[in-house]
Amino acid sequence: MESKKIVFATSNPHKVLEVNEIAKGSGIEFILPPASFSPNENGKTFKDNSYIKAKEAARLSNTMALADDSGLCVEALNGEPGIYSARYDSTPQKRIDKLLKNLTPFGNRKAKFVCAMTLVNAKGEILNQVIGECHGQIAKVQSGINGFGYDPIFIPDGYGYTLADMSEDLKNKISHRSIALNKIIEFLSTVL
Repeated sequence: MESKKIVFATSNPHKVLEVNEIAKGSGIEFILPPASFSPNENGKTFKDNSYIKAKEAARLSNTMALADDSGLCVEALNGEPGIYSARYDSTPQKRIDKLLKNLTPFGNRKAKFVCAMTLVNAKGEILNQVIGECHGQIAKVQSGINGFGYDPIFIPDGYGYTLADMSEDLKNKISHRSIALNKIIEFLSTVL
């Protein structure tokens, strides 16, 4: 059976590899949108931004599209960096350093990764919208070389090590993106 191709609204090929790894065996293959994909992410929530990206990818490719918007929400920092996770500072390392510095005065290190996914049809109308969350703690020091973003300082509940210390396989089973994507795949299995 030929896999159904769906545009995944990102310009990050690593993210497409990750979602295809999670979707393996589902009969769905995610592909990059056209190179001109450059949405204006000015939403107020993860859901808003995922919809903006999905709608833009659907418009450019004239087909069904899926987008995610995700970030790290730290309880003691009133949910920061939240939707600004990728823009919290200029580089991944500076973002980690800034977060650890801002968290220094607090004993509470509870945090969660949030992923909102929006699936739209070729007209940009919402077919499904879901949220996936991975709860945990912010580590005092970074550790690990796998993953990207804040993975080296996030310890998921039930584990004694960071996402960046995990195998890609394990991370893809427990991550916020995996939780959200599996909900979308379940929905797609009923409509495709």
